Amino acid sequence: MTFPRDRLIVALDVPSVEEAEALIETLGDDVGVYKIGIELLFSGGFALAQELARRECPVFIDAKLLDIEATVERATAAIARIGAAFLTVHALDKKTLAAAVRGRGDSPLKLLGVTVLTNLSPCDVIEQGIDHPLAELVLHRAKLAKEAGFDGVIASGHEAAQIRKALGPDFLIVTPGVRPQGSDTQDQARAVTPRSAIEAGADYLVVGRPITRAADPRAAASAIVAEIAAALSR
Repeated sequence: MTFPRDRLIVALDVPSVEEAEALIETLGDDVGVYKIGIELLFSGGFALAQELARRECPVFIDAKLLDIEATVERATAAIARIGAAFLTVHALDKKTLAAAVRGRGDSPLKLLGVTVLTNLSPCDVIEQGIDHPLAELVLHRAKLAKEAGFDGVIASGHEAAQIRKALGPDFLIVTPGVRPQGSDTQDQARAVTPRSAIEAGADYLVVGRPITRAADPRAAASAIVAEIAAALSR
């Protein structure tokens, strides 16, 4: 991560490849990584991921894999073959995580364990039948991911500091639910600003709608990169 822009992951959460390509053309080199999630994957996004990888543009496949071991292993292997830079897997149990590690093999694909989605509140976790405090649950799942051989986790900025303290400087923390100061948090229950996420220990920030739905997406991305740079300078 040589430049602050390398830490910005833009979520291409749009319904078509054409819209995604238009955003990529608009944003250009102001963004370090492009994330392709489930919505776009089911609308031709896998082919777009292959093309971005061919052009040596880092691509993040946000598949959030969770299935039996054989399926997770084979799916991870398929994603590794296209040259993706990142892949998400739910960090719920060691069987799932170990299967993804086997599927990655010796490829450079970085595996990220999803701890607790940033739209979930403590009440939502209780509703799932989990009686542990949300922060403890996040740290537990982060530890499972590290023990399994993952490169890092997806975690809110609210939990980034405790993960960094517990798991060290080399374990990646990728923070979604990022919202610039004063913007609408929308469906994010545990939103953070770009600056606070970086200061808490996040390595990468995932930003979608504040950029992709902005009147000027490139200016919005540049403003977030500038905030990342300011946080890093501290």
